[in-house]
Amino acid sequence: MGKVLTVSRVAGFEGVVRPPSDKSLTHRAYILAAMAKPGSASVIDAGEAYMDVPGGVSFSRIPGTYESTIQDSLRGEDCEATLECLKALGRFGEHLSATETRIFGGPEEWHSPESPLDCGNSGTTMRLLCGVLAGLPGVEARLVGDASLTRRPMGRVAEPLRQMGASIVGESSPLEISGKPLRAIDYQSKVASAQVKSCVLLAGLNATGTTWTSEPALSRDHTERMLTALGVELQRSDLLRVGVEGGQVWGGFNFRVPADISSAAFWMVAAACTPGARVTLQQVGVNQTRTGILDVFEQTGVKVEIHRETEELGEPVADLTVTGPAELKPFHISGDLVPRLIDEIPVLAVLATQATGQSTIRDARELRVKESDRIAKIAEGLGEMGARVETFEDGLSIVGKTALSEGTIVAGGDHRIAMSFAIAGSLASGTTTIVGAESIATSYPDFFEHYDELAKSE
Repeated sequence: MGKVLTVSRVAGFEGVVRPPSDKSLTHRAYILAAMAKPGSASVIDAGEAYMDVPGGVSFSRIPGTYESTIQDSLRGEDCEATLECLKALGRFGEHLSATETRIFGGPEEWHSPESPLDCGNSGTTMRLLCGVLAGLPGVEARLVGDASLTRRPMGRVAEPLRQMGASIVGESSPLEISGKPLRAIDYQSKVASAQVKSCVLLAGLNATGTTWTSEPALSRDHTERMLTALGVELQRSDLLRVGVEGGQVWGGFNFRVPADISSAAFWMVAAACTPGARVTLQQVGVNQTRTGILDVFEQTGVKVEIHRETEELGEPVADLTVTGPAELKPFHISGDLVPRLIDEIPVLAVLATQATGQSTIRDARELRVKESDRIAKIAEGLGEMGARVETFEDGLSIVGKTALSEGTIVAGGDHRIAMSFAIAGSLASGTTTIVGAESIATSYPDFFEHYDELAKSE
């Protein structure tokens, strides 16, 4: 059955917290640190070792070394899986303290792991490591995951890597990879996926020639921003098509990971659903490819103040203060907005139950192949709590305003479903039971500590 939690109605939310560090950025920082090579001053000028940005020094490059320090990395299970996989492949990594992680790249060669690489529940770990491993001749690895990850599609990264000359067996976990010399390709992805795009770019760094990848809509661009900040030259023919020439290298770096807007979203919605509530989320990454929730809040009439803006390794960062309005208007999500808030849709569905009128979410078929079928899970859970929900193959329609009632929610191993229904339970009458809440640890180990800090008793 897993861990069972109960949540009761609260009077509202108020206070200040720093959400956990960004999961996507932590994965990428670990991987790029593991790929760093000494003697890369030809790419990174020693005179540009420190980058000044508004609000102070965001990060430092360290030419000629392969040691990187990651501050405030996320210690959730997903990112720990990435770190452990990198160590199994011959990279050295350790947590120096509760807030500091050190990782060494070269000069040692990557090597085949002695046992399968356990990616746990993390699709990011598996897909990005595929991009790294594909271009390492002589390195062989078997990538495995939990039951949820086994159901997620990996053919979307295997296809372009095979076109580049990689040897990959499998269309889902487990995957067998044998590193090969790679050739550049021009790949058109059928889905807007930062994981697919990042996988191809990472492989392209070990390929001969310039590798291009394009997508139907702009997905999060963390990999591109971080590579550019490290001195890697990327090419663009337009917003949706990016290329990288193989053979480029970078040295070690220092990086402080911002807070994750996908985790901040739970408290943003909690505040938005309570008139007069006021919650401040500190040091949140506000990359425009991730801030679709702000567009939704504008539709609903929720006020969001953005202040203390700065930057970290090419990533914009700010504090966000959300104030709950007297009434919520309905919202509509579709098209290019979807990739900018795909992970926030479960909790935005909770927001929709408290808006007056019909809210719709379309073009979100990707939700069907996340840690769970999130469209089905959202509809099942909200229906259990009394909401009026209609499902489509690519989304949902939700009619509010609904006085939610207690229910029993089966999270199905999905951390975002579990946390979204914790917020729903805080709005509902009675006591809501969440089965499978242990999944929350994959991305937000301190979720209920922050819940207790912000929630106000009735």
